Amino acid sequence: MTHTPITKVLVANRGEIARRVFHTCRKLGIGTVAVYTDPDAGAPHVAEADTRVRLDDVRGYLDIDAILAAAQASGADAIHPGYGFLSENADFAGAVQAAGLVWIGPPVAAVTAMGSKIESKKMMAEAGVPVLAELDPAGVTDAELPVLVKASAGGGGRGMRVVTELAALADEVAAAGREAASAFGDPTVFCERYLPTGHHIEVQVMADAHGTVWAVGERECSIQRRHQKIIEEAPAPLVQRVDGMRERLFTAARLAAAAIGYTGAGTVEFLADDNGDFFFLEMNTRLQVEHPVTEATTGLDLVELQLQVAEGAALPAEPPAARGHSIEARLYAEDPSRNWQPQAGSVLDFQVPTATTEFENTGRTEVRLDTGIVSGSEVSIHYDPMLAKVISYAPTRRAAAALLADALARTRLHGVRTNRDLLVNVLRHPAFIAGATDTAFFDTHGLAGLASPLTDDRVIRAAAVAATIAEVEHNRATARAVPGIRAGWRNVVSTDQRKAFRLAGVDEDAEDITVAYRYTRTEIVLPDDEDLRVVSSTPDRVVLADGARETSYDVARHGDAVFVDSPCGGVEFARVPRFVEPGSQLAKGSLVAPMPGLVIRVGAEVGDTVTAGQPLLWLEAMKMEHTLSAPNDGVLAELNVTAGQQVDVGAVLALVADPADN
Repeated sequence: MTHTPITKVLVANRGEIARRVFHTCRKLGIGTVAVYTDPDAGAPHVAEADTRVRLDDVRGYLDIDAILAAAQASGADAIHPGYGFLSENADFAGAVQAAGLVWIGPPVAAVTAMGSKIESKKMMAEAGVPVLAELDPAGVTDAELPVLVKASAGGGGRGMRVVTELAALADEVAAAGREAASAFGDPTVFCERYLPTGHHIEVQVMADAHGTVWAVGERECSIQRRHQKIIEEAPAPLVQRVDGMRERLFTAARLAAAAIGYTGAGTVEFLADDNGDFFFLEMNTRLQVEHPVTEATTGLDLVELQLQVAEGAALPAEPPAARGHSIEARLYAEDPSRNWQPQAGSVLDFQVPTATTEFENTGRTEVRLDTGIVSGSEVSIHYDPMLAKVISYAPTRRAAAALLADALARTRLHGVRTNRDLLVNVLRHPAFIAGATDTAFFDTHGLAGLASPLTDDRVIRAAAVAATIAEVEHNRATARAVPGIRAGWRNVVSTDQRKAFRLAGVDEDAEDITVAYRYTRTEIVLPDDEDLRVVSSTPDRVVLADGARETSYDVARHGDAVFVDSPCGGVEFARVPRFVEPGSQLAKGSLVAPMPGLVIRVGAEVGDTVTAGQPLLWLEAMKMEHTLSAPNDGVLAELNVTAGQQVDVGAVLALVADPADN
C-alpha cells in the first residue's frame, strides 16, 4: 500500500466527535473542515475548524452529495466520518473514495459486510464466532418471547424495542423501523432472543493494511438506558473476574476483523453471561463513543492511529499493555425520572471544575472532558441529546469511580435538565463499586431511586437560603446606603422579609420554599433557620455555617431561574412571583409538550373518552419517538395539534376534561 499524506480533514459529523478529531489534527499539523446545518451554526465544532461549509438541510449530515461537495469546496483531501450519521454507510465510504479522497475508515467491503446486522451474524458464525440466532419478525412465536427488535443498519439504541407480548410485536417493529429510517436512512429491522440480564462487553480492534490486527483492550458498557450506553469502563470487571475470558474475547475479535479484511479502528461487541460465555452482537466499523477509556488505559491516540492507517502506515506488532482503570459517563440532555425525556434549549453555563484535560490523556490520575457544548450553546431537537463525556483515569477502579462521581457532582450545567444526578448515584452505588454491573442494573436497583436528586431536603433548604442571601446582596449592590450600615436595615424593627422559590422539575402543586430574613446593623438574621449562619456573602457566592461546618454555595441567576451549586450537587429554583397574573396557570388536565418536537401521530379525537395513561400523541424529537399519554381520566375536550405539526416545549397540545369537575 502506498503512503498517501493527509493534509486537510473534513469531519462529516458534528459536536463532540468533530471537536475530538480536530484536536488530534491540530497536534499533527493537519487542516480541518467542519460541515454544519443551521441549528449548529453557533456550535463549537464550527468555530474551531479552519474552514467550514454550510449544509442546506437539517438532515445534511446524512446527505452524501452535500458532504462531497463540501469537501471539494473546502479543499479537503480526506474525510473522517465520526460516529452515527453516515459513519457505517458503505455507499458513503465508496463515494468518498470514488471522489479521490482518503477515507479514514475501513474498506468498503468491510463496511458492507457489517452494515447489515442480519448478514454480519451469518458471516461471524461461519468464521467461528459465537452468535445469537436472528429471528424473522413475521415468524416469532410466543415460545421465543421476549425478543429484541433491532435496526439492521445502525446502533446507539435507535430502532430497538423489547417485546414481551406477541400482540405488540407488529406495532413495535413499525416504530423501530421509523426510528431506524430517521437515524440511519434504512428502515430494515430484525429480531433476536432477548436476554434480560447480561454484560455488554466489547473489544477495541485496530488493523492496518499490512496484516496486523490488534485487540487493543476490552470495555464493559452494561449500564444502559433504552439499549444505549451511558457508563463505560476499561478494563471490564467481568473479564477481570473470569479466568481466560480476555484471551477468548481477543481471539474472537481478531477472527471477526480478519474475516472481513478489516483495517482501521473498529469495535466487536458481545453479550456475555456471568460465567464468561459470550455471543457476537455486532461490529461497529467506526470509532466508538467510548473510545476515551481505551485511550486512557493504553496511552494510545486512536484518532491518530486512524489517520496513520489511512495514510498507509504499518502498526507495530503488538499494542501497548493496558494499565490502571478508566470510566466514562455520558451527560445527556434528558430527564431520567420522566421516562428519559430528552430536553432542548440553551446551555446557560457549563463547567467541569475538576477536569484537567480535553480530548486527551496525560497518563496521570485525572479527569478528561470531551464535549460538544460550551456555555451559551443551544441543544437542538434535531440531533442526539448527548452533551459531553466526562472520563476519569486512576490506578484502581474504585478510585476512578470516586474521582468521576466527584467531578460530575461538582459540574455546573445550567439551562437544560440532564442525567447528571443519575450518573453520580450509579457511580456511588455499592453494586457498581463491587463490579456487579449488568444490562438490568436499573431494573435491579430501581430507576426511581437512582434518578433521585443528589441533594436531600436539608441541602435544598440551605440552597434556598443561599439563593435568598445572594439576591439580597445583588439588590444591596445596586442600592444606596449609609456607609457602614447594610442597605435594607431599618432603625425600627419591622416584620421579616420573605422570598419564595419553587424547586424546578416538581409537580405544580408542590409546596413552595419560603425563606424569611431580616437585617441588623451588621448581619442578616434567619429567623426560620436559626441553625444556619451567614459567614460571608456576595451576589454570586454565599458561605453558610451549619454548626461548625461551613459550606460554599455558588449562585447564578438567569431570568426567573436561580441555580445553586455546591460540592453536594446542584439545585435549580424558579422564583415565585408575589402576585400571579390572571390566566397564567394551566387548566387541569392539560397535556403539555415536554420538549420541542414533531407530531407524527394522533391517537384520539375530540369527544373521545380516555383513561389516564392512554397514549394520545406521538412526538419525534432527537431521533426518537416519544409517547404522550392522557394525564387523567375524562373526555378529550381540546386537541390543538395535527400530525405533521412542529410544537414547542410547554405548548398545550390537548385538554382532557374530568366530567366530575363540571
